[in-house]
Amino acid sequence: MDLQEVRNKAREKMKGCHVCPQCNGKACIGMIPGFGGLRTGRSFMRNVEALQEYGLVMRSMSGVDDPDTTVTILGKTLSMPVLLAPVGGIVLNAKVDGDPAEVEQEYDEAVTQAALEAGTLCFTGDSGAPYMYASGIASCQKRPGIVIPTIKPRSKVFYMREGFTATALSWITISIMGAVPFVLTGCIPNPVDAMFETVSGFTTTGASILPAVEDLPRGILFWRSFTHWIGGMGVLVFLLSLLPLTGGSHVNLMKAESPGPQVDKLVPKVQSTAKILYGIYFLLTVLEFMFLIAGRMPVFEALLTSFGTAGTGGFGFRNDSFASMSPYVQWVVTIFMILFGVNFNAYFLLLMRRFRRAAASEEVRAYFVIIGVAVVIITANIYSMYNGLGEALRHAAFQVGSIITTTGFSSCDFDLWPTLSKEILVMLMFVGACAGSTGGGIKVSRLLLMGKTVGKELKQALHPQVVAPVRMDGKVVNHETIRATNVFVAAYIFIFAASFFLISLDGFDMVTNFTAIAATLNNIGPGLAQVGPMMNFGSYSNPAKLVMIFDMLAGRLEIFPMLVFFMPDTWRRF
Repeated sequence: MDLQEVRNKAREKMKGCHVCPQCNGKACIGMIPGFGGLRTGRSFMRNVEALQEYGLVMRSMSGVDDPDTTVTILGKTLSMPVLLAPVGGIVLNAKVDGDPAEVEQEYDEAVTQAALEAGTLCFTGDSGAPYMYASGIASCQKRPGIVIPTIKPRSKVFYMREGFTATALSWITISIMGAVPFVLTGCIPNPVDAMFETVSGFTTTGASILPAVEDLPRGILFWRSFTHWIGGMGVLVFLLSLLPLTGGSHVNLMKAESPGPQVDKLVPKVQSTAKILYGIYFLLTVLEFMFLIAGRMPVFEALLTSFGTAGTGGFGFRNDSFASMSPYVQWVVTIFMILFGVNFNAYFLLLMRRFRRAAASEEVRAYFVIIGVAVVIITANIYSMYNGLGEALRHAAFQVGSIITTTGFSSCDFDLWPTLSKEILVMLMFVGACAGSTGGGIKVSRLLLMGKTVGKELKQALHPQVVAPVRMDGKVVNHETIRATNVFVAAYIFIFAASFFLISLDGFDMVTNFTAIAATLNNIGPGLAQVGPMMNFGSYSNPAKLVMIFDMLAGRLEIFPMLVFFMPDTWRRF
């Protein structure tokens, strides 16, 4: 018998069946179990498309007097390898009268009994309806060894929704756990304050509620700064680099945690990308540590400084931050703060000796131009406050590097600087570092994209027929990235405005409240006035601190994971 004969025989036995691609599986709903689709027939059409990729090759046996078709499956010997398809769901594919649960049970009993009498096996289905699955399990229990319960494998793919939710949950959980040492040691007995300090550490904000850090035990100081180092590259990126996660699109975990409008894999595998990123991160940290040791800085202090600089965090171990440090240490920290604010993709390109591509990055060039212009203006503006150009330049470069990279260290009380210098620093709070770095803020790449988008719209206003695509690094930026950037900025403004309104209920002045939100949402650390570099956030009430905790997490996770986390639809669909 050839394949055509098999098909003709099947058509005879199924005479009257209207299943065909033309009807989209709708005509047979309720007529033949398992064939008709549910309402739309979409499943049937997908089955037809999938089956078309397979072909049957008919073979005949000749010269065989006593063929043996027995086979052993799961310890049971069958006369031939014919198994019954999973039972369950008859009410979805056939027109039935009566209670669906009773009809389902009757059907399952009939099929499983037939399998017993035929000496073969059958399987229970894994339906969404509880009574369907329960009916199959009941039949399985009555006929052990004949009926095998099965559960459909669920998708292991991390889509964007799962990535956002897992990321937000991970950060909230680790922040709660990280606050425990502060509470148990009595260093920060208030749980909200402990949570604030921990979230500030993991998000690399550096805002503190502690009036005096020099009194803290060394163990707490180490843990406090170590949270910067872990949170700098990202908790989940850290796990991706260590754990052999199998299955799924784990790049969505990186997208949910990595800063910037776009996240690209450096190499095909996400785990390999995470290892490369952490390798660069670790190398730069060790390099700074060695330079600080060379400046005769104590090992413990050099280690904490490296943690804070690498994560662009800002937790100091002295009450005056870096004001009492030597000029050499301040310059080393300045340079490495700026280096950690560079897109790590540029470092990868340098390691691969792709120097032209690394130098062609518009974002990196703009990042250094902004730093240079800001340093020059501030140096000129504060020149009269210090003993010579060198000292003014050092403090200006330190604070510009600290603010634009959202590190939050301070070499002086910049709240005493002229208004122009303070305004520049406030603007740098919003600019932030490069995408793909450990820094916070809106990111230089987003500002470039928005500027290019405005230029495009102006061109099209003057010349409606002109085609003016937005380009970055010589490549056309897709519409989805531009749309995501615009939505990000809109969400950023809404969160900033709402947070500013909520904390204003505490009664602080406008400068304090404005810079407090700017410092927490952008993961900066210090603000101005009552939250200046020589002050702290401890005077705010617990509700205001909870608002700023949310802002710090939202700023570190690029807003959307935290917003998705609080949407009811997110949990309804899980």
